[in-house]
Amino acid sequence: MRKSTLWTILGVVVAVIIAWFLVNILFSLIAFAFRLLAVAVIAVIVFFVLRAVFARRDVD
Repeated sequence: MRKSTLWTILGVVVAVIIAWFLVNILFSLIAFAFRLLAVAVIAVIVFFVLRAVFARRDVD
């Protein structure tokens, strides 16, 4: 096996390892952003439901 072939194989292995960590971080950030968005949407819905419930009590 030539020296350049060995360096190519080593470079591919290192590239795959780095890509694995970067994709893992990217998916973690996407999951966090999705959770944050879901919490914001549910919080807005709960806010309006609570506002409607308490607005009806004030009228009576």
